[in-house]
Amino acid sequence: MPNIYDWDNLGPFTVDFSVEAKHIDGIGHVNNAVYVDWCQQAGWRHSVALGLNLDDYRSLDAAMVIRRADYDYILSAYAGEECVMGTWLTANDGRLIMARHFQLVRKSDGKTLLRGNWQLVCIRMSNGKPRRMPPEFNSRYGDAVISTPTKHSV
Repeated sequence: MPNIYDWDNLGPFTVDFSVEAKHIDGIGHVNNAVYVDWCQQAGWRHSVALGLNLDDYRSLDAAMVIRRADYDYILSAYAGEECVMGTWLTANDGRLIMARHFQLVRKSDGKTLLRGNWQLVCIRMSNGKPRRMPPEFNSRYGDAVISTPTKHSV
C-alpha cells in the first residue's frame, strides 16, 4: 500500500474497516470497545499473513497473549466513515515478550483516531503458563519486527 497516510512507521500491515450503525454507542460515535476489537482483528490478520494461525498455535502448544494494552483514543469515528488500521510488530526479545503497535486512520481526511500498544507474552496453551517462544514464532514474528519504531511505538 502506498504511504498516503501519515503512518507512525513505514510499511504497516493494514486492514480496512467500515463504521456501521452497530458500532455506534449512546454518545453517537464508535464505541471504544469497537476500536479494541478492530485492533484484535488486525493483529490476528497480520499473524495469519505471517504464517501463524490458531491451528499453528495449537500444534505448537504456544500462543502470544496480551499482557498489557494501552490505547490513546484521539478522535471519534461516525456511522458511514471508512477507516484503515495499520499495525506493526515493534519488539521481540526472542524468548517471551513481543510488542505490537496500532494506528487507526480515517480515510477521508487521514486523521489518526487511535494509537495502541500491546505487550504480548508467550504461553503454553495446554496450561497457560509462560514459555519460551518456539523457533517458528521467532522466525515468523521476529523477521517482521520493524527496526526503527517511532516515539509512538513503545
